[in-house]
Order: sequence, then structure tokens, then C-alpha cells
Amino acid sequence: MDDTNEPEEPIHLTRFSHGGGCGCKIAPAVLRDILADTPFASHRAASHPDLLVGVEHGDDAAVYRLNDEQAIVATTDFFMPIVDDPYEFGRIAATNALSDVYAMGGKPLFALAIVGMPIDKLPQRVIRRILAGGEAVCKAAGIPIAGGHSIDAPEPIYGLVGIGVVDPRRVKQNTGGQAGDVLILGKPLGVGIYSAALKKGALSADQYAAMIAATTQLNTAGAELADMPGVHAMTDITGFGLLGHLLEITRASKVSAAVELRRLPLLPGVGEFARAGYVTGASQRNWTSYGSEVTFADGIADWQRAVLTDPQTSGGLLVSCAPEARDTVMDVFRRHGFAQATKIGRLGPGRDVVVGA
Repeated sequence: MDDTNEPEEPIHLTRFSHGGGCGCKIAPAVLRDILADTPFASHRAASHPDLLVGVEHGDDAAVYRLNDEQAIVATTDFFMPIVDDPYEFGRIAATNALSDVYAMGGKPLFALAIVGMPIDKLPQRVIRRILAGGEAVCKAAGIPIAGGHSIDAPEPIYGLVGIGVVDPRRVKQNTGGQAGDVLILGKPLGVGIYSAALKKGALSADQYAAMIAATTQLNTAGAELADMPGVHAMTDITGFGLLGHLLEITRASKVSAAVELRRLPLLPGVGEFARAGYVTGASQRNWTSYGSEVTFADGIADWQRAVLTDPQTSGGLLVSCAPEARDTVMDVFRRHGFAQATKIGRLGPGRDVVVGA
């Protein structure tokens, strides 16, 4: 039925869902337990030699080799609303989904939409705005949405299947980090903290604009960074927080990491919000999952820990590169519009993750 005569009262999307954005992810420790005994987790290489990347190390996407010069990158990502505006929700979800293609060093080819909506609760105009937001991001990425699947669901869900292409010799995984590498983060942290503040009406208009700008910025730098021999590992920071995704690199690469807390780029006011207790439940679930693997220097406060475990929605790329490649990596980030890209630490021998002031 056409809804052109429906009243235009604002729809608060977040009230229809129990969580939002990448904060909805299953806690990392629980996910590891679920996947631990799956057959494809241990027998992929023997049975499918052209499947270059599977679930073994929690990489961002699957990669399947077609020939010596081409491999398919395939990923899927979807979640419930992190903001009330339907169009911005669509943009954020689509940007987040395509990020996994860029994080593997790939270039997106096309996308498929994943749509679950409470049809009896949301006007059709609202659903159309969500889809329009996703289409706008895909247009900016230069790709079509070629189809998809929809269901009538109790909570609004939107996301994409992202299909991309990469040279199999240029794939970037979280397994390639080397002792001595520099760690560079592409986007500021604090999206989960912002979302907690937004729900309580504490986020200013400027801060909301900063949140939208960060979460809808495509991680296009990834494809160019993949062509650099000095870039050894790459991932994007999403629901497990900075520490969770850094731990994926250190575990898979069998290295340690040292993070300099003072160097972390943050969205405006994130420190103040964290001090005031604006944190998500996912932040604590993250810490419970992997806190035993992290050592903090003396004097680091609980609010600072909350920043490190804060679930990011459509977060930045985390790059592990040789020290001599640092300036070139920073130049790539700057050219792609990532003004707050920052060196945040380095990798070393051993297995520990240490956070210093």
C-alpha cells in the first residue's frame, strides 16, 4: 500500500531494537567457543586449497582464489539501528559492511542488501529511507546493489553482502604482523560511547555530526595500502573494540603489542563522556572476554579501559607496517581523507598486549 498520506511524525528507530550497531555482536569469547569445533575451522586448507582466507583467525572477509591474479573477497555485515534517522542508519550499515572488503585489501564490485523490518510497525517511507541510505554509500563506492533478501522481522535489521576483488598476492590478513611493526589507526575511537550518550540525550549537534561523518567514511585507503610491501597486516576496528581486534592480530601473528594511550585519536568529548559513565554493555562484555590477555600500566582508569574496549561501528583500519613504511602509510590515509590517522603503538616479540599511558 502507498504510504504517501501517512503522517510525517519522526520515527525513533533505536526504540525498536534491543541494541545497535556493532555493539550487537556476540561477545568475542562466546563466539570463539561457538566456532571452536566447527569442521571448516580446522580443515579448510586441506579440502579447499583455493579458499585463501576462512574463519581460522577471525579475519574480516573470506577470500577465494580464481587464478594467479584474481581472488574474490566476500563478506556480510548487518545490525540494528545505532541512530534514529533512517537514512543515516542505512548509510552507516552499508559503510560498515563494505569496510571488510577494504580491510582485506580488496575493491568492492557489488553488494546484496540484507533487510529485516517490522512491517507492522515501520511505515514504508521509513524503510525506503534506510534502503536509500545504503544505496547512496554504494554509489559513492562506485558499485551497484544487485539484489538481496528481505524478511518481516521483530526488530529493524539492515546490512549488505559485499563482494570484491583482490590480487591474491596482495591480500592483507591479521596474520602478517611482525615484531618491530608500527601500528597506525585510521579513524578516531568512541562511537559506542557516543551511542550511549545519544540514547540519553547528551550528545550535542556537533558531536552527532562527527559521529555520522566518522561512521559513513568509507575505508577506501585499504585497497591502496594493500599494494605496499611494507604493510604486513590490516583489519578494521568494529564491535570487539580496539583491544579485541588488536588481539586478533597478535594471536594470529604470534607477536606482542604495546599501545600508547595518550596517542589514541578520539571523537570530540569522548573522554568526558566515558568519565561520566556513558559506556555500552558491549564494552564490559568485551573486557570480560579478553581482559586477561591485556596488561595496563599503573594509573590507567576504568574510563580509559572503556575507551579501549568500546565497540566501534564502521570503525577505522588498523595497519601493522614496517617502521620505514610509516610515513607512506600516513600519506595514503591523508590523501583518502583520514585526517586523524595516528601511530598508536608497535608490535614486538612475545605474546602480551600492554597498554601504557
